Amino acid sequence: MDIGIDLGTANTLLYVRGQGIVLNEPSVVAVKQGGKHGSVLAVGTEAKETIGRTPGSITAIRPLRDGVISDYEAAEQMIRHFVRKVAPGRRPRTRMVVCVPSGVTPVERRAIVHAAQSSGARAVHLIEEPMAAAIGAGLPVAEPRGSMVVDIGGGTTEVAVISLGGVVTAQSLRVGGDRLDEAITDHVRKEHGLLIGERTAEDIKVAIGSAWPVPGEDAFEMRAFTVRGREKVAGLPKTVELTVREVRSALDEPVEAVISAVKATLEECPPELSGDVMEHGIVLTGGGALLPGLDLRLASATGIPVFVAEEPLDSVALGCGKCVEDFDGLERMLGAA
Repeated sequence: MDIGIDLGTANTLLYVRGQGIVLNEPSVVAVKQGGKHGSVLAVGTEAKETIGRTPGSITAIRPLRDGVISDYEAAEQMIRHFVRKVAPGRRPRTRMVVCVPSGVTPVERRAIVHAAQSSGARAVHLIEEPMAAAIGAGLPVAEPRGSMVVDIGGGTTEVAVISLGGVVTAQSLRVGGDRLDEAITDHVRKEHGLLIGERTAEDIKVAIGSAWPVPGEDAFEMRAFTVRGREKVAGLPKTVELTVREVRSALDEPVEAVISAVKATLEECPPELSGDVMEHGIVLTGGGALLPGLDLRLASATGIPVFVAEEPLDSVALGCGKCVEDFDGLERMLGAA
């Protein structure tokens, strides 16, 4: 069996050759505190439900931080669980293609390979996330033409200009959806004296988060988002209301960091490829691409048309899947890189 894995900070997607994307679950593992990682109680969707709600004897772990493995044993358990879920029973040792951020260190790459091998893979290929995202978004990566992709995941933002099957210039920024959530958490704590969890921050981002004024915002602004949490000083339950403009201001710093990474990549791009990007535009992928107004703000900052991929959440997994469907082509591409 051949499997492609988009091992994301927020979610892990599995693509099985000939079947397509067969699994999309949160990258979370719930284990007994004080015990070994062998005492796994829940993985994926079931484990995410326990975040912020576990008793003292149970800990919810996110094995990946900033796009790379931070807890090797938990990551190994998670990958093994997901592989068994899509291929139950006895099976031959599999071949895997795993997506990694372009800025990972050799140590981090080895950790990912070892985790995949420990889960039952007989061969592991690594492909950089911006390349997989570009393939999944349908960009002509094999042509002698510059294509620019901005993949905003849970832990990292990958910005790359690709031509002739290779990454010409790239920036890997450890800012993503998690950093947006943290910005909201920090703002609510500082401005309203309210402590909220990461799940509440994510709910706020999805409900009223934006990077640029959106059409009909005046009417939308009236829909203040009610937030419940714990008062920082007294420690008692408290309720506050957040507005669209307030949340957009809270998200300004991480959004600007993404825009700065795009500008830095464009500055390093060869002139001929810069012309291609100006003509064909920038493609946004990843969960962060769904932040309302981000495409408009990026276009305003760069003067280049910006488009959101048709399936931004699945672009990396789909690109990884195309490599799984053609292992020979992947090996030729990696060999030429």
